[in-house]
Amino acid sequence: MPGTTPGSEPGAAPGTVLLLAASPSGRGRLVDAASVLPVLAAVPPAVLSGTDTANVVELADPLEPQAVLTRLRAAATAPGPLTLYVVGQLLLDRRQRLPHLALARTTASTVRYTAFPWHWFRDELRLRPPGVTTLILDLHADQETWQALGIAQLAGLPGLPGPAPASVPLTLPPALDSGRDTAVYGRIAPPPSRSRRRFAEPAYMKAVGTLLRSGRRPPDEELHQQALVRATAEGAHPGFVLARRGTGPVPGDPHTVITQAVRSGRHADAHALAARHEQSAALAHGPASEEALHWAEVRADLAMLAGDAALSCHIWLAVAAARLNTGQAADASSVETAVDRAHHQWGRIGDPGRARELGLSLAELRSRVPGRREGALDHVRRQLNQLQTQN
Repeated sequence: MPGTTPGSEPGAAPGTVLLLAASPSGRGRLVDAASVLPVLAAVPPAVLSGTDTANVVELADPLEPQAVLTRLRAAATAPGPLTLYVVGQLLLDRRQRLPHLALARTTASTVRYTAFPWHWFRDELRLRPPGVTTLILDLHADQETWQALGIAQLAGLPGLPGPAPASVPLTLPPALDSGRDTAVYGRIAPPPSRSRRRFAEPAYMKAVGTLLRSGRRPPDEELHQQALVRATAEGAHPGFVLARRGTGPVPGDPHTVITQAVRSGRHADAHALAARHEQSAALAHGPASEEALHWAEVRADLAMLAGDAALSCHIWLAVAAARLNTGQAADASSVETAVDRAHHQWGRIGDPGRARELGLSLAELRSRVPGRREGALDHVRRQLNQLQTQN
């Protein structure tokens, strides 16, 4: 935003805006999420971003979680400030009870395969520089999700909506963590009453869009409070209010130092620093500890950013194997993420010999960790067969 947002300075990188509105198309729909997009689309990109220039990506009722992931991944790697406007409906998968953003084809029984896992936001945003990423959310929850996430207890609200209480800024429930460096503003609307006869409106996000159409972009906290007041005045329930600043750059924090090295093109220095922290964590806590595996995952992401797909794939395979060897379940989100990322990077390896070598390890892991995407193991086997004919 003018005067305060990195990216509004002369010569700074343009901002990136991702508008994501998603809700089920069937009987389980609670909110008409896409109805807010015309309001947001009428706002100039620079105002949406709070930067001098901005690129806008719009996703209206997407069908596939992988398509959303692809757009999110591209936005997360953009060098300038990133603002995500997310409107939709939260559902839990029946196996792990993890929150997902429901997409157009999502039903209660297919959440795991047709909805977007919330932790993918955290995974994709974690290497972004501190202080340049903002999530603005207008989410709706059904009764099961509302209770399972503990929102009612955290917010001091009943399970069903009643008179609107005073809005008290609160942080995200742990299951909706989006990373320590991401600023988060918005609300989670409570379950609808049994007498509901029509879809709810994303009143908070419509208020945000209406305010921004004036052409002025206030600071995030001011915009958030104005939108809450406007939506509540029009009869919307504030629900569970979200207001958390992202952390700014911390001098001496290794993540900040690594980010600065990457932004200046010093990929080797960034990787070496992450490797030293991984070694220290392994000596202090064990090579398969969460502390050590965190830094291994950082190295894998750094290799990806440096364009070394083979190294990134290799590290992700090692992380997945380590997690499985410590007894983590094959469908644990951290295990699936590691294998999925290894698979993604494997498809970008240009050297056929290296691709064949890593492909054999990937196929073995895929037989144990099939993941959410149907046919992933078959895809690896087909690609391996093709690689056998290449020099």
